Amino acid sequence: MRAAQTPPSLVTLIFATALSVLSLNMFLPSLARMAEGFQVDYGLINLSVAGYLAVSAVLQLIMGPLSDRYGRRPILLICMAFFTVASVGCVLAESIWIFLGFRLLQAAVVAGPVLSSASIRDLYAPNEAASKLGYVAMAMALAPMLGPMLGGALDMLFGWRAGFILYSVLGAGMLVLLWADMGETNTNRSATFSAQLKEYPHLFRARRFWGYALCAAFSIGGFFSFITGAPLVAAVWFDLSPAMLGLGIGIITGGFMVGNFITGRIAAHTKLTTMILIGRVVASIGPFCGLLLFTAGLGSVWVFFGSAICVGFGNGLTNANASAGVMSVRPNLAGSAAGLSGALIVALGAVLTLMTGAFVSPENGPFLVLGMMFASSFVGLLAVLYVRRIDASEPLPDTI
Repeated sequence: MRAAQTPPSLVTLIFATALSVLSLNMFLPSLARMAEGFQVDYGLINLSVAGYLAVSAVLQLIMGPLSDRYGRRPILLICMAFFTVASVGCVLAESIWIFLGFRLLQAAVVAGPVLSSASIRDLYAPNEAASKLGYVAMAMALAPMLGPMLGGALDMLFGWRAGFILYSVLGAGMLVLLWADMGETNTNRSATFSAQLKEYPHLFRARRFWGYALCAAFSIGGFFSFITGAPLVAAVWFDLSPAMLGLGIGIITGGFMVGNFITGRIAAHTKLTTMILIGRVVASIGPFCGLLLFTAGLGSVWVFFGSAICVGFGNGLTNANASAGVMSVRPNLAGSAAGLSGALIVALGAVLTLMTGAFVSPENGPFLVLGMMFASSFVGLLAVLYVRRIDASEPLPDTI
């Protein structure tokens, strides 16, 4: 099979992104049985999630710069090969430590969303890139909705290793697809790493970059707070079954998909910060109104999950546009910018997850969760207002 010479199709980039999400959440229903199988504590097997996230954050800082220097295609192919081999290693592992070692190597698949985003920015102007990223995110949002269901079914039918067999098959298939369809998109590579390194201070000093990056991180941070605290609130305050809780979490993802669909339809003709600003206002108003209603004694399951839907919808209007903005500050460092922004999102998500888990209680459940969602969304709003202020004083040639 000949290597691809043309730019990748949007479908290929969607699959590469979705596989990264599946690698995080598809096996989650199997964690308890995996702990039994390896005869270890649940806390130790949970390192397959926490450790994976930590490694993926570090890898994003490395993959982006490497792709700016050597191209998106070779880095993505190498990372997908690592993921496939690591998935096979997880299937064959008989020791918890061998399993965890291969599981951490699976984090290489995070190259999918990072380099797919960078490839889209290579091919399109900022507003058009935001539109394409919106469609990618809309399709990719199906992965967190369907992944745990598929993983749970495989576990029930064939045991927990079946999920990792599927990872192996999907990784191999993705490797073939990338080889056949992933033509190089980075045509503005630095001649040497030394030349590339000289550009980094300009990115790190760019206030516009940090505004977009913090906006994206705090936008998604509200969702991390929700999924951490929602199970306790659903059980204690509303007596919801796990199935109904899953439906509630799925609804917020549905709101995210709708927001991304609108982004895909109109972002090409709308200023990035305008789309982000609308998204941040919606995402802030939802939990703020929910918090007021609970404080007034008018809280309900509809108020709680309705507030979360506003956050999901607002994030759908925000994230693709913020990502396009992040990568447009220094287009020749789009991969580095995407990786740094992605690492920031993971790191902030981990902090907010820990904070929500540490402070939420049966007594303060909906108040704390809605408060955390509002605070995170509002900081994202402040970040985009900061970017707009910079745009007013230091306009860029691109219409971003």
